[in-house]
Amino acid sequence: MVPDPGRWPSSQGGKGFSEVAGKVHSMGLKFGIHVMRGLSLQAFNANTLILDTTTGKAYEEAGRQWRAQDIGIKERTCAWMKNGFMSVNTKLGAGRAFLRSLYQQYADWGVDFVKLDCVFGDDLDLDEIIVVSEVLNELSRPIIYSLSPGTNAKPIIAKEVSGLVNMYRVTGDDWDTWEDVSAHFNVARDFTAANLVGVKGLKGKSWPDLDMLPLGWLTEAELCSPLGQNKEENPARNIILRFGAGSNDGPHRYCRLNLNEQRTQVTLWSMVRSPLIFGGDMRKLDDATFSSLSSSGKHSLSNHTEDKEKINVLETRVLALRSCKDVKANGWSTKVLDNNVEKVCWEENSNKRKAPFCLNKREALSASEGEMVYQHQNLGRLHLLVTERTELCFGASSNRKLTANEISRSSFSRCRSHAKQMWENYNGTLMNSYSGLCAIMDFVRASSGGIRSWLATGRRGDIYLAFFNLNNQVTKMSAKISDITNAIHATSSKCSGTEVWSGTNLGAIKDSISMSVNAHGCALFVLNCT
Repeated sequence: MVPDPGRWPSSQGGKGFSEVAGKVHSMGLKFGIHVMRGLSLQAFNANTLILDTTTGKAYEEAGRQWRAQDIGIKERTCAWMKNGFMSVNTKLGAGRAFLRSLYQQYADWGVDFVKLDCVFGDDLDLDEIIVVSEVLNELSRPIIYSLSPGTNAKPIIAKEVSGLVNMYRVTGDDWDTWEDVSAHFNVARDFTAANLVGVKGLKGKSWPDLDMLPLGWLTEAELCSPLGQNKEENPARNIILRFGAGSNDGPHRYCRLNLNEQRTQVTLWSMVRSPLIFGGDMRKLDDATFSSLSSSGKHSLSNHTEDKEKINVLETRVLALRSCKDVKANGWSTKVLDNNVEKVCWEENSNKRKAPFCLNKREALSASEGEMVYQHQNLGRLHLLVTERTELCFGASSNRKLTANEISRSSFSRCRSHAKQMWENYNGTLMNSYSGLCAIMDFVRASSGGIRSWLATGRRGDIYLAFFNLNNQVTKMSAKISDITNAIHATSSKCSGTEVWSGTNLGAIKDSISMSVNAHGCALFVLNCT
């Protein structure tokens, strides 16, 4: 392979990328390249000779020299680039010699990272993956071996390659849409459950790769080069930098994910220990993006999670609306807790020892405080707040009255004098004035579409707990300390900790952790239980 001297003037005279790699190394970084499967159509048509790296001459076998057309398999082209690249016949000594010469050339240039494209997922070419792995294993220079893309990659396929490589894409291209981000949760769950995270790989370990983080300054997705020619990758300590994430010619724009969605993506990638690949332009790195990438709690999680620790799914409590005739609706009462703050609390009838879930109580807004006239019929009705210091009130999320057999997720929004946020606490129920339905606390598993909880442990004993809210509204999420410690077989339930994104110091945690999580947002807790 010869770089284009027009784009890479330093490659003239047969130097290849050696001078570029040297410059990158001088800055304390590592140098990587993106390459395609097998043999290029250009080399096939030119019928070039194959190099034998052991002799430095043309490869000879059975009394003759071997050429590109002897090893190229034209009927096995890359499905999405049929006129670009094709597989090579690795059953032939000449086919293996070609791949050996190619990767020896990369090592001679000083390459530290190779992303091999169009060999995994729908494009699976296990023979080439195996031969390249064998070649890299024999080289004196260590090279990180990555596979891409991973469209329709399944754990059963990944088990065939995980021991041969260092990382492999398990999704298609990820771009800055919420649909792309949310689609990764089930994939992350499946590969974690299959015990494929951090297992033995090439000269080390291997990791399922959820693809780049499309944050910061980007190029339009549809304008990305089909050859991947603008995806040069430079592993820098913990994060790989992919400059431009598309065409260098633009047009360019900022990431379309909002801040909550960006934090959710970074947190999920870190929780499942996916390689962290930054897909924006480092030269235009804004403060918000830098903060998301450089969070100390997130890096501790990604770098220090125990190698064999499995991420556990916790039971989570969420507020929901049901018919007031439902037996679960009866469990609300008024309590005066710390600081003489009056609260409305729910306790599960079957177990009074469980920590109550509480909302702060106050009378409904008056005309001077709200946007609607305070009416006589609102007397005795309540606003229920997330905390006494916030102006987020619990309300029915539907824009219409629900039938008794429907269930709707509730939400928190700015406090108003609207019937959606008016509640009555009678006979153990908490009834919404607008819908006529009652609030309950639902116990749901992380497989539920709207919420997810993930748990991991660190080498130094830290516990990492993440709440993910995939709903379109603020959702109150909770987890009991006893559930957390039982899941990781901890001996103590005396815990303290912080929430990473807000910087909130939780202090000593009594019975449970609760937080209102923004729509498409997350909370990441770092706990210490002694």
